[in-house]
Amino acid sequence: MLSYLKLIKIDNLLIIALAQLCIKYGLFEPFGVAITLSNFGIALLVIATISIGAAGNIILRIYDQEGNNLLRSSITEKSANRLFIIFNAIGVLIGFYLANLIGKPGFAALFILVSGIFYIYASYLKEILVVKNIIIAILAALSLIVVGIFDLLPAITEKNRESQTVIFSIILDYSVFAFLIVLLREIVKDCLNMDRDHNTGLKTIPIVYGKSRTIKLVGGAAIIPIAAIIYYIYTYLFSNTQAVIFVLILLIGPLIYFMIRSFTAESEKHIIILKHLLKVILIAASLSLLLYQFILK
Repeated sequence: MLSYLKLIKIDNLLIIALAQLCIKYGLFEPFGVAITLSNFGIALLVIATISIGAAGNIILRIYDQEGNNLLRSSITEKSANRLFIIFNAIGVLIGFYLANLIGKPGFAALFILVSGIFYIYASYLKEILVVKNIIIAILAALSLIVVGIFDLLPAITEKNRESQTVIFSIILDYSVFAFLIVLLREIVKDCLNMDRDHNTGLKTIPIVYGKSRTIKLVGGAAIIPIAAIIYYIYTYLFSNTQAVIFVLILLIGPLIYFMIRSFTAESEKHIIILKHLLKVILIAASLSLLLYQFILK
């Protein structure tokens, strides 16, 4: 059982599910915005999203030549392919159901598109530098945007357009933040997988530029989400002291700590700490959505 959970990367999928639920119950419901999906509907959307994500993680592992050897030790490649088909079918079928439920059948194409992107990358694009990192980061951002697309957009009318747009813009802001953090995390993970990637002929940033230089580059790049959050505070939250304090503690502090640790990281243990720190930041960002109802009312 543990092998299957590792195969689909259950920890990453749970973070996605957490973020989606925090958007629904921390942002939509407390502010009484017009929505389309019921509790059952949002549950189905979460299941569809993590099913497509699980299928993507499986296909990436299958097409990893050394990964195949790892699979054979506990999960056969045949079983992995079967799971890939099952998870894809679940995600796409639920996507079709939800799209028709809200009267927007064309929205189902989003799930088909994401599924196709995973397959195309694993089959044809995996040797291109940085493509994997960017694709995974984009898909992480889409997993947040999809909540707004299915739950918020269909309920927009001329009367509520302004309020709906404000809420959707918050989702977009969080999606951009998720993209940046996941991109950094994927590059950090590449530093841990250098030997495997080199043996399978992949070109990753650490292989091209070196592990030490890459970690420092990631540390320097952390200034981008830090600057984005500071701009967000100055533009939207500056008059609310509680909001500023929460953001500083939950996000700015850990990101600054990550940046400092990146410039002093030397061993694999240090890099693992950086990877876990970015995961904590993603969880903190998700949970921060629950605070809007208390600090902005």
